[in-house]
Amino acid sequence: MKKILFIAIIALICGTLSAQNTLQNQFSNQFGSSASGIDRNNYDRNGNPIDTTAVNDASTIPIGLTSWKIDARFGNRTEVPVDTLQHGFQNTNDTGGPTGHYTYLGNLGSPRIAHVFFDRKDASQFFFFDPYDYTVLQPQDVTYTNTKSPFVNLTYYKQGSSRDGEERFKAYFAVNANKRMGFGFNIDYVYGRGKYAHQSTALFNGNLFAYYLGDKYNMHFSFINDNLKVAENGGITDDRYVSAPLDMAEGGRTYANSEIPTNLTDIWNHSTGYHAFLTHRYNLGFYRDNPNENDTTTTQVFVPVTSFMHTVKVDIAKRKYISQNEEQNREYFLNNFLPDIDQDKTDYLAVKNTFGISLREGFNKWAKAGLTAFVSHEFRRFTMTDTLSGNPGQRIPTDYTENVISVGGQLIKEQGKMFHYNVTGEFALIGEDAGAFSVEGNGNMNFRLFNDTVRLEANAYIKNLNPTFYYRHFHSKHYWWDNNDLSKIMKTRIEGKLSIDHWRTQLKAGVENITNYTYLDNTSVAEGGGEESETPVSHLNNVGVAQHSGSIQVFSASLRQDFKLGILHLDNEVTYQTSSNQDILPLPKLVLYHNLYLSFGLAKKVLKVEMGADVRYFTEYYAPDYAPAIGQFYLQNKDTRYKLGNYPLVNGYINLHLKRTRIFLMMYNLIQGQGEHSYFFAPHYPLNPRLFKIGISWNFFD
Repeated sequence: MKKILFIAIIALICGTLSAQNTLQNQFSNQFGSSASGIDRNNYDRNGNPIDTTAVNDASTIPIGLTSWKIDARFGNRTEVPVDTLQHGFQNTNDTGGPTGHYTYLGNLGSPRIAHVFFDRKDASQFFFFDPYDYTVLQPQDVTYTNTKSPFVNLTYYKQGSSRDGEERFKAYFAVNANKRMGFGFNIDYVYGRGKYAHQSTALFNGNLFAYYLGDKYNMHFSFINDNLKVAENGGITDDRYVSAPLDMAEGGRTYANSEIPTNLTDIWNHSTGYHAFLTHRYNLGFYRDNPNENDTTTTQVFVPVTSFMHTVKVDIAKRKYISQNEEQNREYFLNNFLPDIDQDKTDYLAVKNTFGISLREGFNKWAKAGLTAFVSHEFRRFTMTDTLSGNPGQRIPTDYTENVISVGGQLIKEQGKMFHYNVTGEFALIGEDAGAFSVEGNGNMNFRLFNDTVRLEANAYIKNLNPTFYYRHFHSKHYWWDNNDLSKIMKTRIEGKLSIDHWRTQLKAGVENITNYTYLDNTSVAEGGGEESETPVSHLNNVGVAQHSGSIQVFSASLRQDFKLGILHLDNEVTYQTSSNQDILPLPKLVLYHNLYLSFGLAKKVLKVEMGADVRYFTEYYAPDYAPAIGQFYLQNKDTRYKLGNYPLVNGYINLHLKRTRIFLMMYNLIQGQGEHSYFFAPHYPLNPRLFKIGISWNFFD
């Protein structure tokens, strides 16, 4: 009855909105191009899918409303479509990603890691935020908006009750002070109470942004705050509570999800961060006449010739591991280095300044590309709490300070319609990372073939990276290491992509070679289990850093092919990948996504409807385990490891789009399978069972 009442309320809201005629002619009644040519890796700040081939016009959004993102080194802008699309809205609140590329712990907002290797990013210096990239923003992720009238987006997701349900609220606001200056904010709050005991998540991300776009002076500023608090349960004590519930019931009633025993209680990870970012530049140039196409008058436009740039980024972060159950600690963890305290802490401070000078592209007919030189300095300080020798009850902070000076350059071509490229290199001269370097390049070419647009894209890099600080040093209650002899990690990748819009086809393939692959390994001693065991379990949990001195190759190929027959649509994505060393870098061979749905209009096509079901699937592999005392994924113990996967996660849904309002209704995990291949993506962490979800999003342009 509660679900029916909630749906009725949503329907009433939609009816009210349909009576509003303000700015009605400024919104699209349909998104014909949004169902094809979509790069599903492109999602807006709210996680909604972006059609990067679509051109926004007055029938879709109000005239004059534009959005863009910037790169964190130079502040160069890249335009992104405004958040108005409907297709795929039901997948914008999925921790596993819109097409299921991530392994995660089941609950909304829980830690995750991509099981599609080419989706993985390099570890950051404060890597405790990395498993929460679902919500945590970086400066290059912030969306800036220029609008003639205030723009607001409100989005709300809901599932379940106040006892074990999940909710998410997002708000985005943008307004202009004048045509050159604007500001706004973004709020994202995730609260997953959890279907299983002691696994709640409370994730807050908020940011303020401002910009100024003058002829001679440009500026972008953002301030981001993260507050992540996650309860850790160490997984359920026996997988058979989910895979074979009748066996565990022993003739009695089966256990409710919240009654299934877990390995840990009263343990939390709490991370907070404050990130200030400013990039600005001063342009030298000249004005020249630009004929007005609408009449015979001419206007003056500014042509930049040389730019002087400065970027500063300040990061302050803290992480606390809180443990209030010493008995469980002794049973679950191999080591207890700090028995006299119930929490350990680590703090991080980084300040990075980058100065550059650029000769701009296009100021005359000979300037076919832009050229930039830059120098940067980064200061980093890490603080951990250690034990004084001979006086274990007293704590002292131990500081590690690092400084890095690097130089680099960029060659870039952005203008023109056919061919574009960007090559950037950086070399660390002095400091902790001395000798590290990276050269990254990407390019694209667009041309007509058989009355269709074909896009060829390529990207490549070679990186020689120093392992980040917490791979070299980490002191905590249960894990402790100092690795002063780690070698630099050499990574080489080349990747190409072919897109044909009319055929609704996208083909991508790439290969990467890694030398000195550095990873977190399970160093505990296992008792019993093995691959023949039905549910093998490590005796004690311990994590250490390992480095593979040889080379590992990863090959990946992905095909996206969408079909349409009238109102019937079938979207498909097939990814094949292989690792040359499955013991150290395990990956599923196949990762699949299929979406079968009907798309049609009602009430003179004012109400747009999508209804169907999609499925996510990956083949069996040794999925990474999760270490609660550090909040990271690591290799399973080789003596007790077992494979996960081969489970189709099926969701049925209805999407509704009415003017400025989007709504979805979803039934998650429809088949809820049991047996050997039940719904586990990470060892001992089951996904949520079958449940009903709903979401609603409003856009306001006045």
